[in-house]
Amino acid sequence: MNWTTVAGSFAAFLVAVAATPAPAAHAKNGDTHVVGEGTEQTLDCGDSTLIVNGTRNTVNAKGNCWAVTVMGSSNTVVADGVTHDITVYGWDETVYYHNGAPFIWDRGRELGMTNRLQQVPG
Repeated sequence: MNWTTVAGSFAAFLVAVAATPAPAAHAKNGDTHVVGEGTEQTLDCGDSTLIVNGTRNTVNAKGNCWAVTVMGSSNTVVADGVTHDITVYGWDETVYYHNGAPFIWDRGRELGMTNRLQQVPG
């Protein structure tokens, strides 16, 4: 094996990765994380991604969220609006949103778990 060739290929790979531009679509204000057990919060999403991780958390997200991701079990999120996507991992999760047409990806349901994800009147 010629180590010069391997090192050269690896260097070319690193240059290609470094030159790859960042995605054009992203949250304006970073992510908002809610982590815990049994917490209740009302927050302003501010066009950011809302990430909820834990169990029995209740989050009322005012304003518009870029995306919503929920992990754990028995969490409830009510969002005024969601632009990009709603992704749910886990069991017994509830995500209701009033405005927007996000892509909905229920990873828990793919594994036979029951979650509720839907648009509701505002």
